[in-house]
Amino acid sequence: MTTFVVFQLTFALVLWNFVLFSNTSAEDVAVEEKTTQKEEKQHSDDVHTNQHLQEMHTRKGTLESRNVVGETGKTSETNYREDQDKETREKAELMYQEGLKLINNSYKKDYIQAYEYFQIASKLKHKVALEYIGFGYLFGDYMPQDINRAIEIFEDLNKWGSPRGQLGLGFIYSSGFHVNSSQAKALVYFTFSGLGGDPMAQMTLGYRYFSGIGVESSCETALQYYKKVAARVADEMMSGGPVVQRIRLQEEAEHPSSSHTLLDDDLLQYYQFLADKGDVQSQVVLGQLFYQGGRGVPIDHERAMHYFTMAAESNNANAMAFLGKMHSEGSPVVQQDNQIALSYFKKAADRGNPIGQSGLGIMYLYGKGVEKDVNKAFRFFTQAADQGWTDGQLQLGLMYLGGQGVRRDYKMAVKYFNLASQGGNVLAFYHLAQMHAVGTGVLRNCHTAVELYKNVAERGHWAEMLMDAHRLYKEGNVNQALIKYTFLAELGYEVAQSNVAYILDQDEASLFEGNENYQRALLHWTRAASQGSTVARLKMGDYHFYGHGTDIDYEAAASNYQLASEQQHNAQAMFNLGYMHENGLGLKQDVHLAKRFYDMARETSADAQVPVTLALVKLGLFYGLDVFNKELEDYIHIFDRLDPRLYFGPKWDIYLATFFGILIGIIVILRRQR
Repeated sequence: MTTFVVFQLTFALVLWNFVLFSNTSAEDVAVEEKTTQKEEKQHSDDVHTNQHLQEMHTRKGTLESRNVVGETGKTSETNYREDQDKETREKAELMYQEGLKLINNSYKKDYIQAYEYFQIASKLKHKVALEYIGFGYLFGDYMPQDINRAIEIFEDLNKWGSPRGQLGLGFIYSSGFHVNSSQAKALVYFTFSGLGGDPMAQMTLGYRYFSGIGVESSCETALQYYKKVAARVADEMMSGGPVVQRIRLQEEAEHPSSSHTLLDDDLLQYYQFLADKGDVQSQVVLGQLFYQGGRGVPIDHERAMHYFTMAAESNNANAMAFLGKMHSEGSPVVQQDNQIALSYFKKAADRGNPIGQSGLGIMYLYGKGVEKDVNKAFRFFTQAADQGWTDGQLQLGLMYLGGQGVRRDYKMAVKYFNLASQGGNVLAFYHLAQMHAVGTGVLRNCHTAVELYKNVAERGHWAEMLMDAHRLYKEGNVNQALIKYTFLAELGYEVAQSNVAYILDQDEASLFEGNENYQRALLHWTRAASQGSTVARLKMGDYHFYGHGTDIDYEAAASNYQLASEQQHNAQAMFNLGYMHENGLGLKQDVHLAKRFYDMARETSADAQVPVTLALVKLGLFYGLDVFNKELEDYIHIFDRLDPRLYFGPKWDIYLATFFGILIGIIVILRRQR
């Protein structure tokens, strides 16, 4: 049923796209022709356009010659052209492959030289090379940023049926960079790109269907898209990859010394100094850092090998285990050798090292350098898992799932996958997602499966753009960083959505003017908040409270603050609710509730001590004045009730004077009698 619904949706989109682009009105055609003529005039000297026109002319000549010589005959001119086209294609492919080698190198990449090769190949009409160049112009990667040129390339690629070109157009229309934003067109391009197999388009569609952005929310449809991407990422994870930091710009600005930021060059040099002096712990840390990458340090297996070898000579078990991994997997620096790997794993395992134990388990499980023995593999994996090593837990889960060396037990598989996922093991997330998607060992839960698949999909190699965007931002190239973060935000990365909103909130980019910055920021704060970002939820409240990018709406502000307070226990949200109750803004004015929220904020965060104390002093002062004023009003009301006119009429003063006169007379008479 689900497949049928998806098919219907796809067919409807295809039909709509056909109607949209084929049945154009005469007026639209005229406008399009004028636009095309203008663009051709502007780019008449452009090599790409000239070659395209030449190719069209050649095709026309070919058709004419066919009319003369017939379908089965070819002139010598046609043969010459085909030979020339073949030579051109071969040259284009050669240039493309040379560029690809330079960026596929695991630890020594040369993007600048690679893009020079791609430029040559793209001028020879190599489609994939042109895809690289198009996104290069869009992001400003290793060439001047030129969004208009990128759009032209994407349009050409779309005509050739390129899924990556359709992805680019989908992003352009979704984000509204240099064009009028159109979510309908964006969805069409994303859909065609996804059907063409582009993983980033599939991620975008998965996120949109999961969150209901521009389409009706559908967990099942989102599941199908995310499942495809996660499967590809899981396959890539078999060969490892760099560790990507998810740096939040706002947190980095507020807490510059946070451990989640990049590794300082001075600190790295200090570790290297200690390692060269013989500090074993520093040698192991540097070895792991260069082996896995991360914290702004690129992968460098040559240096990793150097530091691990130094530490292994001091009998460090971790270093021995990692040397075993390097020899087991192989790399451009280390030749794959099962016997050497087995030797290092044994040395590490004999010292009780879980990495070595897990490595031995792999060797016995697949018979690498030893006779295959699933029972020994199970024993070594158990030893590693008992020490909390995630790879050991993952392998145990797989053995229970497949019934290898042990009776099949889905409950135990789920247990070990959960343990491994708590340590951040990506493949554990993937297998848990599969089990939740079909209900193996657990109750089927589409929402949980999508969350897990999404987690895996976001570990793909495209996540490296997060680090690229951060580098651009720190270098002062804010516009380039904003576009790259916006692209990742469309893919569903919450951290990218938060960073886009932060850049716009701080008015650091020059792509938009005035209130448009706040409007776009509010959109991304909203998307990030829907994915659980506390800061984003708080910012949504602030935007509605102050009227940034929207009208002032105290009730909406209070609603967002309440969500941040109840669901995420945010102290700032609690403080803001206290203030709103104190002043009756969007909430009923209630001093007691105000004090309650102030107290909750103080209990939740130590940083709230000073502002809450000041707020309570102010609250107490104004509460006291309010009580005094009410008491004073009560006394005034009492005196008003004693008005003599109410009892003696308008001539009360005459009566009172007569009374006092008689009283004085009596007193005088009494005094005289004495």
